[in-house]
Amino acid sequence: MTHIKAEILNQKQADKKMIKCVVWDLDNTLWNGILLEDKRVYLRNKSVDVIKTLDSRGILQSVASKNDYTQAMQQLKEFELHEYFLYPQINWNSKSSSIQAIAKSLNLGIDAFAFIDDQMFELEEVNFSLPEVFCVNASELNDLLDKPEMNPRFTTEDSKFRRLMYLSDIERNEAEKEFIGTQEEFLATLNMTFTISSAQEEDLQRAEELTVRTNQLNTTGYTYSYDELNHFRQSDKHKLLIASLDDKYGSYGKIGLALLECLEGVWTIKLLLMSCRVMSRGVGTIMLNYIMSLAKGNHVRLRAEFVSNERNRMMYVSYKFAGFKEIEKNEKNKDLQILENELTQIQSFPEYVKIKS
Repeated sequence: MTHIKAEILNQKQADKKMIKCVVWDLDNTLWNGILLEDKRVYLRNKSVDVIKTLDSRGILQSVASKNDYTQAMQQLKEFELHEYFLYPQINWNSKSSSIQAIAKSLNLGIDAFAFIDDQMFELEEVNFSLPEVFCVNASELNDLLDKPEMNPRFTTEDSKFRRLMYLSDIERNEAEKEFIGTQEEFLATLNMTFTISSAQEEDLQRAEELTVRTNQLNTTGYTYSYDELNHFRQSDKHKLLIASLDDKYGSYGKIGLALLECLEGVWTIKLLLMSCRVMSRGVGTIMLNYIMSLAKGNHVRLRAEFVSNERNRMMYVSYKFAGFKEIEKNEKNKDLQILENELTQIQSFPEYVKIKS
């Protein structure tokens, strides 16, 4: 794939805003009525259908409501909706600060959020403070599911279970807070298994989704379509590797992807990405070290492309720590750097993870 083609694809993707989390107001938005004033509140027509449909599409949801936390959570439990909302912010803070708190907890960029409220003042406050957030008036709720921003191209197995994976993460994080010992000792208790394999046809929808959704832990930001990934999967000049992670709490799903261009004598990592959900699990460098070992075993030089943006510096640091050095810059694309590794020192895999390949 040429850089020009990749840039065109990236621009097309940038033009289509994809929502990863919808944040709901409660009073006169999720339900009709004001919880602290009315004897009873009633779910708005279609709100449950919207919540469950968004969930089935892999779009996360949360709450930003100026309310009493205990009463609001009790009401959500009575409606049997509380488990759909991750890290709910029910307090008297500004809606923009609540959305920022949710984004931090989920480790998602603010530009991946939508906010639904019935009050124009609240929508304008969020729009002013966080212009990247996609604001929706509650009066438009009936049309929400038809908006292109709410319709990912594929609904994969991973997206169907995304909320449950985040709930497992919350359980892990609670266990980590209570654990007495070092982080490595805690990670050893998780019984993690990291699996790396050549991508199969059934992996390609998730692989495309990873290139579209993953921004921070992504070395180039190139997005590839299902058809392009299928071409790379079958090409004898490419390797398309996909990684998954499991532990005693369940599966994280498919969380890593790498695309290698394999020419005679030299391999180039065109794309390397990891889901942000595994950032704190100490597995970020496993895939890179695996590729380095693979290249050394095949007696080829190993290069990597890196395209810098304001969010993926951690991946550049990972390359540098692994011993990659810059050898040239692309004259046509000033942001593109070509790195190379002499493969003289390859870190061993962490002892607290079982590696399957």
